[in-house]
Amino acid sequence: MPGLTIGDSLPNLETETTIGRIKLHDFVGDSWVILFSHPGDFTPVCTTELGKMAAYAPEFEKRGVKLLGLSCDDVNSHKEWIKDIEAYTPGSKVSYPIIADPNREVIKQLNMVDPDEKDVAGAPVPSRALHIVGPDKTIKLSFLYPATTGRNMDEVLRVLDSLQKSAKHKVATPVNWKPGDPVVISPSVSDEEAKKMFPQGFETANLPSQKGYLRFVQV
Repeated sequence: MPGLTIGDSLPNLETETTIGRIKLHDFVGDSWVILFSHPGDFTPVCTTELGKMAAYAPEFEKRGVKLLGLSCDDVNSHKEWIKDIEAYTPGSKVSYPIIADPNREVIKQLNMVDPDEKDVAGAPVPSRALHIVGPDKTIKLSFLYPATTGRNMDEVLRVLDSLQKSAKHKVATPVNWKPGDPVVISPSVSDEEAKKMFPQGFETANLPSQKGYLRFVQV
């Protein structure tokens, strides 16, 4: 994917949002941030997504994560649209800021331009993109969906848990992993190191190659 992607530094843009002007690095601070774009205000899939983001906000907060939305509509449009979002998802408040980008400058720098979709004036619109940004201001994960496909918030939460666990321990998460499941020890960690790091013990899969690279541990 061209442009901003995994491993890149988040540009320290100053943007207008529903809570006033912010600088992205100041907003991130020492936290994790989920930065997500939507193709347009007052559109069906986006309304369901932003409502679900609001509903999941307490789970993200438990993990020290801030939410930051973005589209090319202006701040007034965002604020009016929030009323619809909250009405569609009762009990949820859109307390996270939404960036306004009517000049289409922010979406270009954040690699959130839909390659196919245009607005009625022929101008580019945001893709349904999502970046997870770490406290070091770098991109840890990126999702890119077409406008027709809404995101799965359970998956966003799952990969966030995986990223945070991997950042804390020298581990990775295997296929279909979910919180509570065993993780795998990084190949860069020797068995001797692993015994010190994981005194609770670990299990090594018995494979035909007899190579002990697949080691599971509960952390």
